[in-house]
Amino acid sequence: MTYDTIKFEVAEQILTITLNRPEKLNACTAAMERELIDAFDRADEDDDVRAIIVTGEGRAFCAGADLSRGVDTFDIEARRGAVKRLPDGRVDYSDPNVSDSGGHLTLRIFKSLKPVIAAVNGPAVGMGVTMQLAMDIRIASESARFGFVFSQRGIVPEEASSWFLPRIVGVEQALEWCYTGRIFSAQEALAGRLVSKVVPPDQMLPTARALAREIAEKTAPVSIALIRQMMWRMLGADDPIEAHKIDSRGMYTRGSSVDAKEGVMAFLEKRAPMFKDKVSADMPDYFPWWTEREYK
Repeated sequence: MTYDTIKFEVAEQILTITLNRPEKLNACTAAMERELIDAFDRADEDDDVRAIIVTGEGRAFCAGADLSRGVDTFDIEARRGAVKRLPDGRVDYSDPNVSDSGGHLTLRIFKSLKPVIAAVNGPAVGMGVTMQLAMDIRIASESARFGFVFSQRGIVPEEASSWFLPRIVGVEQALEWCYTGRIFSAQEALAGRLVSKVVPPDQMLPTARALAREIAEKTAPVSIALIRQMMWRMLGADDPIEAHKIDSRGMYTRGSSVDAKEGVMAFLEKRAPMFKDKVSADMPDYFPWWTEREYK
């Protein structure tokens, strides 16, 4: 796919995805959603990509949905055509046309096999902030601003943010930000645990890259892919026994791997490890475990 709304750049085993509509403050369009999904597909398939940074071109991260359609911006039938109806006239909510397209993006990010760092360089409101929630770590510039503005637009939070946001910041903070729909500072985002750190604007990308390099240079990629899914998916488990089941599978399969042997020998020999297992070819046979109806 040729990209018109994002940049895709790989260097030092780090993929930097840059939202690239600076003249529109990187407002998100359907084309940008499709291109971002394709970029994450490519990243998962490329063993040279060990970590992903997402940032924005110009002075904004993402100003939210592109509102150029005016009053029809959020009207699904105006944008996609009539949805299916049941015999009694009610909407058939199983119609794919009803499905929130932004949610397709966050669900794709959620499934990523590579760690994802948001480098928030400026304003991030609406879907500009909810798309970040499926990313793992958020680093904000001092000039960043955030806003879950949906209540002020007469709509509701999207991109599966009602699942992600309370898990990240707690339900009380999530409700305050979503109820008011106000814009808040990077420092408030830090206090509310939406971001992990706030840095001067000229240090934002270097800080994100330093963290990405630490992951790329020192860790086993298959282990990182498993850890990412273990942590995220256990947020929905109803008992720690579910984590124990997956931990046990992971320790059994990884414990005898060439990576585990290399990790131990590198430590004992006081040298940097050279991990050989690849995400594209060496994921364990129980992965993805969440597709099973039951696992033992």
